[in-house]
Amino acid sequence: MAITLSTLLAESTLKLSRLGSATSTLEAPISWVAVTELENPQPFLSGAELVLTTGARLSTAAAQRVFVRQVQRAGAVGIGFGVGLGHDSVPQALLAEANRWAVPVVEIPYQTPFLAISKLVADALSAEHYTRLENLLSGHQLLAKSLLSTNPAHGSGLASLLNALRRLVNTDVALEQFHTEIFNSSPGDDPNDDEWLPVPVPTGKRDACTLWLRRPFAEEGHRGGIVDYAKGLVSIELANQTQRRQDSRLLAGQVMQDVLHSALPEGEIAARLRGIQINPAVKNVILLISAPEQKRQLLSGMSLPAAFDAAVSAVVEGELLLIVPSSAGDSGVLARQLSRYLQGAGVSVQIGIGGSYAQANGLRWSYFEAREAASRGLAVNEPERLSLTSLLLASEDVPMNDMAAETLGPLIDFDARHNAELLMTLESYLQLNGSLAAVAESLSLHRNTVRYRLTQIAELTGYDPAITADRVQLWLALSVRQLS
Repeated sequence: MAITLSTLLAESTLKLSRLGSATSTLEAPISWVAVTELENPQPFLSGAELVLTTGARLSTAAAQRVFVRQVQRAGAVGIGFGVGLGHDSVPQALLAEANRWAVPVVEIPYQTPFLAISKLVADALSAEHYTRLENLLSGHQLLAKSLLSTNPAHGSGLASLLNALRRLVNTDVALEQFHTEIFNSSPGDDPNDDEWLPVPVPTGKRDACTLWLRRPFAEEGHRGGIVDYAKGLVSIELANQTQRRQDSRLLAGQVMQDVLHSALPEGEIAARLRGIQINPAVKNVILLISAPEQKRQLLSGMSLPAAFDAAVSAVVEGELLLIVPSSAGDSGVLARQLSRYLQGAGVSVQIGIGGSYAQANGLRWSYFEAREAASRGLAVNEPERLSLTSLLLASEDVPMNDMAAETLGPLIDFDARHNAELLMTLESYLQLNGSLAAVAESLSLHRNTVRYRLTQIAELTGYDPAITADRVQLWLALSVRQLS
């Protein structure tokens, strides 16, 4: 506890006497003792000191009044005047000026050395500092222990840590990440800059992670060390959670790869699905989240809104899959909620929604439906009837990727060697239903140039775009290439 003028006056061994009428700073903590014989000690004071003097240079009333004013301007808590040396008693001019400026004056008898007062104050400050460090260390230990806690009353891990911080600073705390609240000791009370203190939490990612503390807090002087330590623990725990999510999603992704490629017997696949908390006996919907390559690492470890607690997430070929039980709610509503969440986090994605099916084959169909839907390029893409291309892709018995590579390979090679645009011309021709005029207009070409390119395509691939059967072959090859 900080020492005050009242504490010193109550110490009988010092034999101090309070003079004058000023009482405003009697209970103010003393930061230090400054012994001075200067007429103007203000430049050497920083505030909250007890100024001790014998008045050796304060021989005139004017000098005494100036001394008091300088002490008051420096923010000192009071003046201790030693008598029996330069002055037999405290000068009346000094005392009157001190009363005028509300500066308490304490008379120090000759037999009481200034050192005794200084030592008492120093011992009190040292004890206070030691107590503060002891409390700080105890708080650090409590926070670290709470992070490893499994106490059901206060939650576990991050929740336990934040509950412990709330008790230490005696105020509400909240945590936001990706602009979404992940903890609040006062649910429903949104933090704001007016009533809460925002404390940025570094995580190494651009996720705007913020720890909020409601103003005011208890033990304001201790807050910095406790909050800084808690902030560090939160940062470490969030990084650990991100790594655990990435590992879990990669593991789930390996199982989903086996499902999509029919690599294992049906019974074994069902067992592996249950191992990653997917129940193949119920209907599930797959949401496929496709993000730019530079955002995929961030997406693979991101936390998800609470609405997806029942979902299993997996990373397959760089894309995030959410396998959501149909009972979790309308897939379109969930996808739009997820899209808004990711946009708020600064991640622009295309979400494809698959159909609702049971069993491993159903997951395979839902995946290809979601994949085809995502290729439409909207933020949220509702499922449609599975196209012939996706139906064939969903069957591992049909080597569609090999067929597409064999069909289009000659065009890709020719375009690369001659800086030609045969593949683009073919895509435009098929999309515009074989209209030479429309292709010529869209590509800014003469019709004869389009005819010549179509002839080259037929010669290189062996498939004539003007013949229906060949056109289907080319269209399937292009569709497979786009989806793959």
